[in-house]
Amino acid sequence: MIGAIAVPWSKSAQEMKNRTFKKLGCVLLLISCACANSWAQTDVPVQKKDDAKQTSDLKQDQNTAGTASIKKKRETWVIAPIPVSSPAVGSGLVLVLGYVFNINEEDKLSPPSTVGAVGAYTNSGSRGALLGGRLYFNQNKYQTAFVVAKGRVNFDFYGIGRIPNRDAIKVPLKTGGTVFFGEFMRNVGKGIFIGPRYQHRNLYARVDGPETPGGFVIPAIDAQATTAAIGVHVQRDKRDSTFYPTKGSLLDITADFFDQWLGSRRQYQVYRVEYNAFRAVGEKQVLAYRGMVCAANQSVPFYDLCLYGTSSDLRGYTGGEFQNRRQFATQAEYRRELKGRFGVVAFGGIGGIAASWNAFRSDQLLPAAGAGLRFKLDKKNHINYRIDLGFGRAGRTLTIGVGEAF
Repeated sequence: MIGAIAVPWSKSAQEMKNRTFKKLGCVLLLISCACANSWAQTDVPVQKKDDAKQTSDLKQDQNTAGTASIKKKRETWVIAPIPVSSPAVGSGLVLVLGYVFNINEEDKLSPPSTVGAVGAYTNSGSRGALLGGRLYFNQNKYQTAFVVAKGRVNFDFYGIGRIPNRDAIKVPLKTGGTVFFGEFMRNVGKGIFIGPRYQHRNLYARVDGPETPGGFVIPAIDAQATTAAIGVHVQRDKRDSTFYPTKGSLLDITADFFDQWLGSRRQYQVYRVEYNAFRAVGEKQVLAYRGMVCAANQSVPFYDLCLYGTSSDLRGYTGGEFQNRRQFATQAEYRRELKGRFGVVAFGGIGGIAASWNAFRSDQLLPAAGAGLRFKLDKKNHINYRIDLGFGRAGRTLTIGVGEAF
C-alpha cells in the first residue's frame, strides 16, 4: 500500500470526522495516513517476477525497443491527490508522489526500488511533510528503508481502554514533532530478510482548550518527549507482486525496544506480527486474507499503544478510538477487476483490543464489513486508487488512498 486517508463518519449526522494515525508516536496524522505502511513497513509498491519471466521480458524489450526503452519502461511515477474534509482537522489535501525504479538495470533479481514524498495541509493549521523509500540492490541480497517526517496536527483523542457501546469521551489534542526511521535487512534465502531497525522521535502533545471532564489527561512525561528504539525485522515474502498480489503470502515480524540509554524517556517494547495471503479464485478475481497481533509492554506511552482501526485493521473504525496494550484483527477481502480501469472489492473481519490477552471478551469484539471501488492509475504495475466504505460497531469510515489495503 502506498498510502491511505481514512475519514470517519458519525452515526447520527453522517459527518466526516478525523482519523488518527497508525501510531500517535508518528504524530504526523495526515502524513502517516497517507503513507501508512508504505516505506517504514513492508507493504512497499514493488512488483516481483521470477527470474525466467524477467529474462524473457528483458530480451523481448531489447529486440523491440533497445536499452533506452527498457529503462524507460521499468520506471514508474505515481501522483495521487487525496482530499481531506473533516470538522476536526478542516479541509485540505494530501499529495502523494512516488517513483518506482531499478537501481541497477543489469540486476535482474532485485525488485524495483521505491522513493516518495508526501505533503499535507488543511485550513485548520494541520500540516506535514514526509520523505521515504525502500531500496533493493545487489541481486536482491540487501534492502534498506528510511523515513524522515515533520509536522503538526490537531485531532480528537478517545483515551485508553474504551469499551464498545459506551459513550466516547473525546479530548482535542495538538501534537507535532519530527520522526526518523531506518532499517537495513539481508536476504538469508528462501525469500527471508532479517535485519536491524532504528527510530528516533521528538514529540509534543497538549490539550487544545479546557480539559474535558472525565477525559484523558496527558502525563507530564509525555507533554514533551523523546523516544528512541532499536529493533529487529524479520520478513518472508512469497507474493508475486506487492502492487496487486494474486498469489503467495507475506509474513512480517517486528520488535522495537525503547530504552533510556538510547535517549528515550520511557522504557518499553512494541511487538507486531502480520500475515497476508493471496489466492486467485477466477479470472481477474482474488481472495486476500490478513491477520495481525500487536503487544505493547512495560511503561508504554499513550502514543505507542496498539491502535485499532489503523493500517486497515479494520476499516470501519476511527483509528485510535479503541486502543490498549493488546490487539488482534483478522479480515478477508474479495477483489474483482471490471472492464477498463475499474474494479470492486468487498471485505469483512473481526478483531478486538484489551489490556491483556486474558482480558478479551466476546461481547466486546469489534467486527467490520464494507465495500470499495478501484481505479487503475498505472496499468503496467496495477497500482490502484482506492475508495473504501467500511461499517464498524462504532460508526463508519470512508478510506481514500493509493494501493491495496493490504
